[in-house]
Amino acid sequence: MHPKTLLDTAAELVRRVLLLDHPADAVVSRFFREHRGLGPRERATLAETAYAVLRRKPLVEHLARAGSGARERRLAILGFAAPRDFLKQALTDKEKAWLDACDAVAPAELLPQYRHNLPAWLADRLLAQLGAAEFDALAAALLEGAPLDLRVNTLLTKREQAAQALQAAGVESAPTPHSPWGLRAAGKPALNKLDVFTSGAVEVQDEGSQLLALLLDARRGEMVADFCAGAGGKTLAIGAAMRSTGRLYAFDVSAHRLEALKPRLARSGLSNVHPVAIAHERDERIKRLAGKLDRVLVDAPCSGLGTLRRNPDLKWRQSPDGVRELAAKQQAIVTSAARLLKPGGRLVYATCSLLPDENEDVAQAFGAAHPDFAPLNAADLLQALKVPDAAALCSGEGRFLRLWPHRHGTDGFFAAAWQRKT
Repeated sequence: MHPKTLLDTAAELVRRVLLLDHPADAVVSRFFREHRGLGPRERATLAETAYAVLRRKPLVEHLARAGSGARERRLAILGFAAPRDFLKQALTDKEKAWLDACDAVAPAELLPQYRHNLPAWLADRLLAQLGAAEFDALAAALLEGAPLDLRVNTLLTKREQAAQALQAAGVESAPTPHSPWGLRAAGKPALNKLDVFTSGAVEVQDEGSQLLALLLDARRGEMVADFCAGAGGKTLAIGAAMRSTGRLYAFDVSAHRLEALKPRLARSGLSNVHPVAIAHERDERIKRLAGKLDRVLVDAPCSGLGTLRRNPDLKWRQSPDGVRELAAKQQAIVTSAARLLKPGGRLVYATCSLLPDENEDVAQAFGAAHPDFAPLNAADLLQALKVPDAAALCSGEGRFLRLWPHRHGTDGFFAAAWQRKT
């Protein structure tokens, strides 16, 4: 595609994602369905351009003010994910001079909001939580793309064998630092046509997400529930840990999300997973299982602010009011899920949020209201599972699993665990 045509197409995609009326990944997917003639390299350039603008929205909007022409075009030029020599073939002399001036601006000359590129309310909360030096490190990490982590399906193969299969297909990988199931692939290879993927030997899953499933420590023959299963990434990890024995319920209020689990489940070789669409956390099908389950994972609906490397639009689509509403919902969900556990059963509450409002605050409120649940030390649990540097993955003297992009190279995750008293 000619550079000018590609830039014009990028400007239209930027316009659509900046409406912020739908998740960016859904907007990009729909755009590509409408433009089926685009090749893989063109799609990659367009998607990366849109995400670059979302990641650095305050900065590119600030720099764009000095340019001319349509706003979306100026933003697309600043975020364009291709070599400058290619891009400049699409620009006027005036645009080239403006772009060179923008590229010459040193980060040190920018105001803080144009360096961290976070909404003020979120920046203030993270700064108060981490302190200045670590906040800067986190903000920088959130502006980078996430690595491609894979979970090896240990029901079908071993990590070393999966790595060899990937290498044979031209994909280099290395073991993840902490998850015993993980491989971190080099670059952004296309996996969906590789035998190692279509056979179910590997699934795409962030290392942090793998550690949440590991923390549940589901065993052979148990009755287990993934209470907010979504598309089932953690469900599949739990099922493999159970060696496809026992009974694993995948509950979710969205039948559409559970539909996305079906092809993954078919690849996985698991026969113990039972997807169940529920109306709400107090659904009658939940009540019938009260006091019968050995383990329950509550991967609660949350702001998703720990996934900003992958979903940068979330920082512009979330708000303090939204976080407060989510925290109330999270408390209701974990309270309802706790009823499922039998004496001695393990409950794990988890989010992919960075904020205490959705994490420690919810966990502490649940613990205070439920003296029949004894808190477990996440660091001790992970150390018993032979996770390297388990203590470094945890906070609150080991009480909580607390993962950060800048510290651990994962998405931002939180987890707390309890055991129902006998």
